[in-house]
Amino acid sequence: MSPTASDTDTEAEPPPGDDTAFFGQPRGLLTLSGLEVWERFSFLGMQAILVLYFADTVAHGGMGMDPGTAASVSAAYGTLVYLVSVAGGWLADRILGSYRAVLWGGILIACGHYSMAVPTPTMTWVGLGLISAGTGLLKPNVASMVGKLYRTDDERRDAGFALYYMGINIGAFAGPLITGWLGDHKGWHWGFSAAAIGMTFGLIQYVAGRRHLAGRKRTAEYALPPEGLRRAVRLMIIGALVVAALAVLLALVGWLTMDRFVDCLTVISVIAPIVYFAVMFRSPRVTAEERGRLRPYLVLFVASVAFNFILFQAYSTMMLLASTNAETTILGFHFPASWYASALGAFEVALAPVVAGLWARMGPRQPHASNKIAIGVILGGLSFLLMVLPTSGHGDDTYKMAVWWIVGSYLLLGLGDILVETSGMSATTKLAPKAFASQTMSLWFLSLALANGIQAQTVKLYGEVSNPAYFGVNGAIAIAVGVAVIALAPWLRRTMHPVH
Repeated sequence: MSPTASDTDTEAEPPPGDDTAFFGQPRGLLTLSGLEVWERFSFLGMQAILVLYFADTVAHGGMGMDPGTAASVSAAYGTLVYLVSVAGGWLADRILGSYRAVLWGGILIACGHYSMAVPTPTMTWVGLGLISAGTGLLKPNVASMVGKLYRTDDERRDAGFALYYMGINIGAFAGPLITGWLGDHKGWHWGFSAAAIGMTFGLIQYVAGRRHLAGRKRTAEYALPPEGLRRAVRLMIIGALVVAALAVLLALVGWLTMDRFVDCLTVISVIAPIVYFAVMFRSPRVTAEERGRLRPYLVLFVASVAFNFILFQAYSTMMLLASTNAETTILGFHFPASWYASALGAFEVALAPVVAGLWARMGPRQPHASNKIAIGVILGGLSFLLMVLPTSGHGDDTYKMAVWWIVGSYLLLGLGDILVETSGMSATTKLAPKAFASQTMSLWFLSLALANGIQAQTVKLYGEVSNPAYFGVNGAIAIAVGVAVIALAPWLRRTMHPVH
């Protein structure tokens, strides 16, 4: 039976303000947070061991890359994941709708992890491609669906995003524990198998709780007309075939090496947000008021790049540092180096409800979103500056730092992540032009793509320069960006209405 107009309108509207079934939040938040628990379990569980798998010897089941290359390729994969999110936002807005985009994204992610469970290099690359495509569909749209649970003036919004982010980090905590242990004791591809099972659980609970989701339309909010849809599908198919054929040709003639592929992704990660901002600023569907709110969003975009450049190295250079120069024994108990990544998730699980409660208690007296983000960026920079201390004053690279140095760094980084990502995603859903709702969330993820693109080049210096210089310079740059955002706070408060 086809849905009536009233059914469709009900699905599109946020739930009433008295829907407080989930810790004072709409019950749909439980469904979306549950999905993110398992999606992050699979994604970050795999990410925690990916760089170690790349850097491990072929004889031990790895790919045999040197550390700098392993970190660079891992960052390039992250770049690709978030670049694809632009297409994911557009597909949701124009063709699939948010609910179906998230569903199909989850299916692709699960298939990708199952592919990586097959112990061959070819299936590893196939799996990473599927995960990139699936995450690009899922990530921007599930975050937009969280925003649709609230009206713009609902003061529960920031607290809701903090709880949602706590769900993300339950998965971020549990994933590396399981995949890391399996990778260390059974083999890397056993760890990838656990990630596949986790994503399957996430899909099951998402479908089971779909009735509680706002915006669960059967069609896209800004659907293309039939002729436009057919043309878009034709162009997508032709474009995919052309890109695939060109990539194969360039690889066969020896031009498309791994290093050049990484460089191409970095260039695209720089160009894409510039083009995307230009399109939105010039679009006739964006009102003058909405265009005015995009200007301060540029500042938040740069802050996100600076912070996430540090954050993503928790799964690349910090993992490599932990595997070679950090203790992996506590009170006689040996643990895999990848378990350090779980410390980041654990801190965010513990601190997210504290932050959510604090914002809810403060209500309209809470700090402005730009100040929350600036403080988070500064904390990210401090997490790297902290690593200067234990890596300094050594004659060679045989030293072992105490566990608490990396744990302390992840504590600062975890608190910063809560402030930046929850406030950033919440502000994005408020500042988004109506005609670019899901795609503006994709623009936030393009900041993550750019952070990874820059990281893909910078991490090549890891091992080439001293560790104190590497961590010190990168940390100082992030702190400088955070201070600059604080200096711009008066202008941001004036121009970011309705963000408070």
